[in-house]
Amino acid sequence: MKFWILSTLSTVSLLILSGCTSQPLPAKDAKIDKTLPKIELTKHGVIVDMKSAAFEWKSILDPRVKGIYVYRKDPQTKENPTELEYLTTLKSRFKTHFVDTSLQPNTQYVYKFRLFSNDAEGLDSKKIVVTTLPPLPSVSWIHSITGMPRSAKIIWRPHINERVETYIIERKALDEEEFKEVGSVKGRLNAEYIDGDLDDNHIYFYRVRVKTFDDILSKPSEVVKIVTKALPKSITNIRVSKNLPRKIELSWSASKQEDFSHYNIYRSESLDGGYDLIAKVTTNSYVDNVNEDGKSYFYRVSVVDKDDLESVSDQHSVQGKTLIRPKAPDMLSAKLLGKDIKIVWSKTDARALSFVVEQRHKEGWFDEKVEEFSGIKGTSYLAKNVAPDSTYTYRVYSVDKNGIRSEPSNEVKVVTPESTELQAPPPQKPLEEDTVDTTLKEEHKEDVIAPAEDLDVSGL
Repeated sequence: MKFWILSTLSTVSLLILSGCTSQPLPAKDAKIDKTLPKIELTKHGVIVDMKSAAFEWKSILDPRVKGIYVYRKDPQTKENPTELEYLTTLKSRFKTHFVDTSLQPNTQYVYKFRLFSNDAEGLDSKKIVVTTLPPLPSVSWIHSITGMPRSAKIIWRPHINERVETYIIERKALDEEEFKEVGSVKGRLNAEYIDGDLDDNHIYFYRVRVKTFDDILSKPSEVVKIVTKALPKSITNIRVSKNLPRKIELSWSASKQEDFSHYNIYRSESLDGGYDLIAKVTTNSYVDNVNEDGKSYFYRVSVVDKDDLESVSDQHSVQGKTLIRPKAPDMLSAKLLGKDIKIVWSKTDARALSFVVEQRHKEGWFDEKVEEFSGIKGTSYLAKNVAPDSTYTYRVYSVDKNGIRSEPSNEVKVVTPESTELQAPPPQKPLEEDTVDTTLKEEHKEDVIAPAEDLDVSGL
C-alpha cells in the first residue's frame, strides 16, 4: 500500500482523532485471544516530524476484529515512565493509518497496538520506537539597526523552508529575565520588523522564531542587541531678568546637539504648576513681552532634536520678573488758598522722575469729574479757580523713566465753602512748585480739610 505523505496525514489527523472516542476501553482483566491477528506495519510504516508521528499497517482481514487499541510511552510522564499507557481507540478494523500530533520535538516515544473483538483482546504488536525530529531552525541571519529614536529595527534572511508562514518577534529588556513575544510578520519572504514605543537610551535584545502553516514553532534565532537613541542634553547656564520694564529676557548656553532642531520655552505662574509651551526658538535667547508690572513667571527651556526627542527640562526651573512699579508718593497736605487748592507730597522713590495728580471734582451727590495733570516735576501742585460748594479729592502717582506709574498715594479731600466769592488768601510768598523734604506722615486713606480759618464769618 502506498504511504500517504506526512503533510496529508497531518491535515487529516484531527479528523481521525475526532472519530475516535474513549469507548470501548481496554479491560483490566481482559480475555486474551491468541488467535486474533497482530498489527503489522508496512515497509515504510512510520514517518515522524517535529511534533507528530504517523503509522501505517497492513489491512486487517479477520472479521472478528472490531477495533484497535493504541498505547504509548511518554518520557515526560512521571507515573510509570517505563510502561506504555493507553492512548486512544480506533473503532474499525478497516483503518490502516494513525497520526499522533501531540508530541514534542526531538523526543523519543514508544508505541504498541492491540486488536480487540467483541469479547477478547489480541496479543500486543511489536513495540515501535520513534524519535521526533529536532525543532525547526530559525532564520540563519539576523541584524539590528541601533540608535533609532524610541524604536528598533531588525532584519533577517528569509527562511528557506517553504512551510514557514509567520515570523514571531521576541524581545527582552536589559533588566528583564525572559523574552516575550512583541509582534509577528506574516509571509515567508518578509524580513523586517520595526518596534516602537521604546524607552530612550535603553538596551533591548531581540530574537526571531519561525512558525509553519501547521503551527510548528522553531528554535529561537541568535540574539541581537539594540540601544535606542538618547535624549538631547539639557541646557545649562540659564539666565533670566528680574528688573526690565514689562518684559522678561531669558538666555542660556547654546546646545551642542549635532541634529539640533529648536528650543521649547515653557512658562508657569508657580514653580510646581502646569507649564504651558509659549514659544519655539532656534536661538539661545528669548524675550517674553509680559506687558504687566511686577509680574513673576517660572520658565523651563528644553532642547529638541530633528527626531522630535526632547531633553529633560523639569529639573531646571528659573523665576523671572518684570520691573515693579515705583513706590507711591506720600501726600503731606492740601490747603484751600482763596480760589485755589495747593497740595503737597513727598518723593519716596529715587526712580520717580515726574508725578501725575488725579483730581476728582464732585458737585452734588452724583456728578463727578475726573482729571489728570501729568509731567509735574516738583512735589506740589496748585489747582486754580476751584468751584464753591464742592468736594475735591486728590491722589498722586510717581512715574519713572519707562513711563511706569506707581500705585496711588493716600487720598485727601478738600471741601470748598458755599459762598460764590471765596475769601482772598492772606498775603504770602509767591507759590512755587518746590520739593518738600520733611518727615513722612503716617499714611491714611482720607483726610478731610474744612478750611474754616479762610472763610469770612464777620457777617454771621
